[in-house]
Amino acid sequence: MESPRVDAELLLAHVLAVPRARLLTLDDVPVDAATRFEELLAQRTDRVPLQHLTGRAAFRHLELAVGPGVFVPRPETELLVEWVLERLTGLDGPVVVDLGSGSGAIALSIAHEHPGARVTAVERDPGAIAWTRHNALSRIGAGDTPVGVVEGDMTDPALLGELDGRVDVVVSNPPYVPDGARVPREVAEHDPPLALWGGPDGLDVVRGMLGVAARLLRPGGWLGIEHADQQGTALPALVRAHGGYTDVEDHPDLAGRPRFTTARLG
Repeated sequence: MESPRVDAELLLAHVLAVPRARLLTLDDVPVDAATRFEELLAQRTDRVPLQHLTGRAAFRHLELAVGPGVFVPRPETELLVEWVLERLTGLDGPVVVDLGSGSGAIALSIAHEHPGARVTAVERDPGAIAWTRHNALSRIGAGDTPVGVVEGDMTDPALLGELDGRVDVVVSNPPYVPDGARVPREVAEHDPPLALWGGPDGLDVVRGMLGVAARLLRPGGWLGIEHADQQGTALPALVRAHGGYTDVEDHPDLAGRPRFTTARLG
């Protein structure tokens, strides 16, 4: 395992329903908790994602419910959200569309950190959208601005027609893994296929999405798309070739790897 001690501590804390730091002061573990802990360890060793075992995934300032059928949000995506929030600075009631929302991590973080933003989360996978809706309702209960959840395909030419030319930012963490690529077992066996595979070069979905985003955005509106490490040249080139977009730029993650492409509708 990449982080065996951390994973084991988080699972034990989950079983005991205590913060991880509390483990330092524990004298013993009840027998029933120890049994449950061993069961979870066996599942984690079999590469069931840690977040599926705890049922929670931390993302920026939120904790989201996740499990089978939904893509587990990654820390790398937090930088894309930060970029979106910078674009929204000073805007009152900006309109944002998150295409391929999954757990709702991007959409709900934007609504949480920019109160008053009018955010719509779009998801096509029936299994994943159940998690989107659950998390959206949970955030309303926590007092956040409501996020609209729409079942739809991010490549559908008619998607969200009522928002044509009105959106300030379109953001997406689309399926971008090239068909046949080798991925960790946690991903291959547990992340939903619709959230992963993007055709021979991983960019098929993005090709279909660029026209939808251009239709939705107002003049001067922004587009942000996450991508794989190897697509830091190909995806910006695809955006430029599409036409209509300016200020095309690629951005690294905290490890210095190409991570997301941004552009402005000219």
